[in-house]
Amino acid sequence: MTKGKISKFFVQYLASNPIGRKIKVPIWRIVKAILYKLKTGIQWRHLPMRQFFGFIKYSWESVYYHFNKWSQSGAWEECYRRLIADNKSKLDMSVVNLDGTHSPAKRGGEAVGYQGRKKCKTTNMLILTDKQGVPLGWSSPISGEHHDSFELEKTASKIFNEMEQLGLNLDGLFLNADSGFDVKGFRELCNKKGLFDNIDINKRNNKNQNDNDYVVDSELYKERFSVEQLNAWVDGFKSLRIRYETKSSNWMALHCLAFAIIFIRKFEKFTFSF
Repeated sequence: MTKGKISKFFVQYLASNPIGRKIKVPIWRIVKAILYKLKTGIQWRHLPMRQFFGFIKYSWESVYYHFNKWSQSGAWEECYRRLIADNKSKLDMSVVNLDGTHSPAKRGGEAVGYQGRKKCKTTNMLILTDKQGVPLGWSSPISGEHHDSFELEKTASKIFNEMEQLGLNLDGLFLNADSGFDVKGFRELCNKKGLFDNIDINKRNNKNQNDNDYVVDSELYKERFSVEQLNAWVDGFKSLRIRYETKSSNWMALHCLAFAIIFIRKFEKFTFSF
């Protein structure tokens, strides 16, 4: 990967994914407009089109059209997964960390539900990171009325399988997670995959068990900070602080874009400019 602008990084993947109507402007211009939306949280209709397209007549509807098409096709997710697959040597797999995110959803939409703790409608998502806070896998959007352990074995199995498809070896990894993930079925899944689970004990779930059934390594557990740090980095993209996208695919696409930018800025000499 050579030095350059982040927007141009995505072009090499999107140019090989022709979908929808013909693109009449350079793809990098559309990508820059999308990244501006992601970073600033501006409404689509208020994009400063002159800034990105000059005197070329191009509408915000066309920018959204292509973003939506790429989102539905999984192009943004594929961009990030290929980035991970091509740069596995940069990952620190000495420990992986699992946590959930909870985003207020102001316009409703797919996978949205009321969460009492937040006192609003939210969408949740599980994210698994390496020791450095680099996202390795994530769940589909989860309706906000569900807690982190909702269908956890099914969700985690999907994340683990996708990691293996990227060539990431799970056998022997240490996995940190908070007490919300202290679920017997999830622990069994981790053992099946060869993961050593270092999950904080939920005393309400284990009140009838011996305290020695599970042991938590407190020093290793401190490394879970990296997934909390990732959540802070993601909050730096204002479009992700509060969910306004009603389609789950579009909301996830914006996350994949953010993940890719975080990865590139962490390891490569790319600049994030508009």
